[in-house]
Amino acid sequence: MIETDATIDEFLTRHAHDVEAAVREAAAREIVPRWRRLAAHEVDRKSGPHDLVTDADREAERYLTAELPRLLPGSVVVGEEGVHADPASYEAIRGDAPAWIVDPVDGTRQFVRGETGFCTLVALALDGVVHASWTYAPARDHLATAVRGRGARLDGEPLRSGSPEAGRDLRVATSHPDFTSDEQKRALLGLRTDGVAPRPCGSAGLEYLAVARGELDATAFNWELAWDHAAGMLLVEEAGGAHLTRAGTPFAIRGGNTLPFTAARDEATARRVVELLSRAVRPCATRGGVPGG
Repeated sequence: MIETDATIDEFLTRHAHDVEAAVREAAAREIVPRWRRLAAHEVDRKSGPHDLVTDADREAERYLTAELPRLLPGSVVVGEEGVHADPASYEAIRGDAPAWIVDPVDGTRQFVRGETGFCTLVALALDGVVHASWTYAPARDHLATAVRGRGARLDGEPLRSGSPEAGRDLRVATSHPDFTSDEQKRALLGLRTDGVAPRPCGSAGLEYLAVARGELDATAFNWELAWDHAAGMLLVEEAGGAHLTRAGTPFAIRGGNTLPFTAARDEATARRVVELLSRAVRPCATRGGVPGG
């Protein structure tokens, strides 16, 4: 079993392209053929009317759950649909084995509507540290990758987030109100101020890509399930950005974060967003939820 960062780095040097191939193949086999062709019986609801799952989600995750541990023996998969079926399996993210963190279709609502704003997210973590990530948008055929310490790329070209232009409103994608508690709503209302232009988020993975590309200045999210954030957080970080919780600490994929949190084009922007979120709520911290709870 891989136990050290150095061994993870060696694996990535030799097999990063194999992971990319597996991500592309999962989309080609299970996602793209169903896009804009979903039958009613291929769409279900999980926790509520806006929490959708499709056969594309299930089958793409099944494919990746078989392929990724084959590339890295001894690794485990923590996937959104697997955890929905067995909530206790989320604990593997806190274990000693390398963990593949998978969201087979991030932006399922957009996928069901036949829109292009969805992607597949895969991250590789060890001991709570994300070492590599793959964000694939099959409808647009864009692949963003990041390897810790080696930078971020989009379709093979280097990604740099840069800094927001002085004098322009900050563009911030925020959690959708349907998924926000009263206290978190108050925190997010702190972004409704001069100099900030908030809007509801779409696919979290694509919002992170927009930050890494400098097309969006920051995110402000209130949930911490690792499959939504692990890949994008590393992408933003390796593109030159920063991520902070409302407590001012880096986001932890194993949970226990003070919410909401932000990922931004640079550290100064992240700190500005955190200041606005914190100012709008009482001093007590809001802790993250537990999947299946």
